[in-house]
Amino acid sequence: MFTKLILPIAAIVLLAFAVGFVVVSRSQPPEMPPPIEPTSSPFEHSIAGSGIVEAQTDNIEIGSNVPGIVEQVFVREGDSVDEGAPLFVLDDRTLKSQLELKQAALHAAEAQLNKLEHEPRPEQVSVEEASVREALAIVRQRQDQLNRDAELVNSQAVTREELVASQQALAAAQASLEQARARLELLKAGAWEYDLAIAQVNVEQARADIAQLQTEVTRLTTTAPLDGEILEVEVQPGEFVGTPATQTLMVLGNTRLLHVRVDIDEFDIPRFDQSATAIARRRGLADDRIPLDFVRIQPYVIPKRSLTGESTERVDTRVLQVIYQISPSYNQRLFVGQQLDVYIETPAPQTPLPERRASEVAEN
Repeated sequence: MFTKLILPIAAIVLLAFAVGFVVVSRSQPPEMPPPIEPTSSPFEHSIAGSGIVEAQTDNIEIGSNVPGIVEQVFVREGDSVDEGAPLFVLDDRTLKSQLELKQAALHAAEAQLNKLEHEPRPEQVSVEEASVREALAIVRQRQDQLNRDAELVNSQAVTREELVASQQALAAAQASLEQARARLELLKAGAWEYDLAIAQVNVEQARADIAQLQTEVTRLTTTAPLDGEILEVEVQPGEFVGTPATQTLMVLGNTRLLHVRVDIDEFDIPRFDQSATAIARRRGLADDRIPLDFVRIQPYVIPKRSLTGESTERVDTRVLQVIYQISPSYNQRLFVGQQLDVYIETPAPQTPLPERRASEVAEN
């Protein structure tokens, strides 16, 4: 009898277990409140967009003028710098050695020019004047010898050949005198103007070479293009930097006033009004209110690049970027790169539209 009841009892137990399992599995767990309350629009009708905080001057990515090894970095993140302040410098030993050679060449060229400008030396003039006097004395001697030979040739005490030799000796002495006088005049005239011009050009070329090398040495030091704050430093001493740099070396921006770059979905562009009231909220602060002032529109619609990570977010859409300025009256600290939820007031739509958070993008 008991054996006959085993199968029905087992079937009833299994059926009860199955029914209980189905009931438990289909029961909805209690809804848990979100760990962070999402922000919402303070306006009755609005369009929403995701905004990124950036510097007033945009975020300027600093590069290097020339490739080389970084020798020293002068700044850290958060430092305030003035326009022209050095940020980092590359190894300059090679260029400085070349500069020393060019400076030596300049000294030599200047010395040569100075020598030509101060010619003739008084000592050289005295030597040439003595040469002229010596040549003049020889001419007088040859003239006396010729006069004596001319008187004696008729008495046949001197042959005609000797007379001709005396005449030739006088002519040679006169030529030597003219040569000595010419050398003296040339010496007194000083350096030739064309030699001076060449020497002057050599000096100018040497100075130009030095100026070029000094410019190259200066280019090894990267300076701040404007007053601002160092937002990021990604370069260290000993690292090699190329041109163009394969990565951002530094990021600089003027953060005295902050801007917000807002992505407005292309489907919301027809409802956007740049004169409308706009506010931003920090993520996780539903009661936050950051006043925004319109600055400009970037009039080129681009593919969406700033992603929020929401499951409903579309990545194949295009956005219009609008720049707003955070009101100076807002006294809470914001950081460049921080993401905000931005809401822009719009008039009531003719067809009701579902309200969306700033991190959501319209579906087709």
